[in-house]
Amino acid sequence: MDIPAQTAARILLIEDDERLAQLVADALSKANYAVTICGDGLAGEALMRQESFDLVLLDGHLPGKDGFDVLRDTRRDFAGRIVMLTARDDDIDQVLGLEGGADDYIAKPVAPRVLLARLKALLRRDALPAAHPVGEALHFGPLTLLPQSRELRLNGEPVVLTTAEYELLNFLAHRAGQVVSRDDIMQGLRGLEFDGLDRAIDARISRLRKKIGDDAQAPVRIKTVRGQGYLFAID
Repeated sequence: MDIPAQTAARILLIEDDERLAQLVADALSKANYAVTICGDGLAGEALMRQESFDLVLLDGHLPGKDGFDVLRDTRRDFAGRIVMLTARDDDIDQVLGLEGGADDYIAKPVAPRVLLARLKALLRRDALPAAHPVGEALHFGPLTLLPQSRELRLNGEPVVLTTAEYELLNFLAHRAGQVVSRDDIMQGLRGLEFDGLDRAIDARISRLRKKIGDDAQAPVRIKTVRGQGYLFAID
């Protein structure tokens, strides 16, 4: 079901709870987003592949096909943002979503104003110019960051990154040699304050380490500075 609105931003809401889906869709449409509602995982995945959406709100547990499986199977090809809707007390849902490449997660139930603030921050980030001027490639040992094409290469081979992973890596690389706090990262990438509980940054750092071959137990490229944040090391 489509709820029309005069806006350039299109949101796909894949949620099988009809009452919740309608409440969320109503809030989004009042904020001038065009919302498409789908209550089935398989059908939602088909829509993601057939149509163009700026953002997908994806429930973790769906009929037809589990939401985490939809995330896994579409993340590489889907160009927009994917935000997982998870159960409030189920930390494993949050971990699965973030490790699967979700751009963010939102715990249910969620107040409409909080939901709108999170989504606006993500969509605003896409609409703004890059945080750093597009310039020459950045080289860090076997790693090469190509800002113009938004690519990462490891020993000359391309590394597949989600949009959120690239933005975090780009943020850290442009501050190489500096300790960056979680609040700095949240403010820089989302325009939000770090609440002390959000696990998205840590999960994304973990995924980046795996993709660049950094030892999770003793990382040498993206280091954890206890009590302060992260340090992207210079050779």
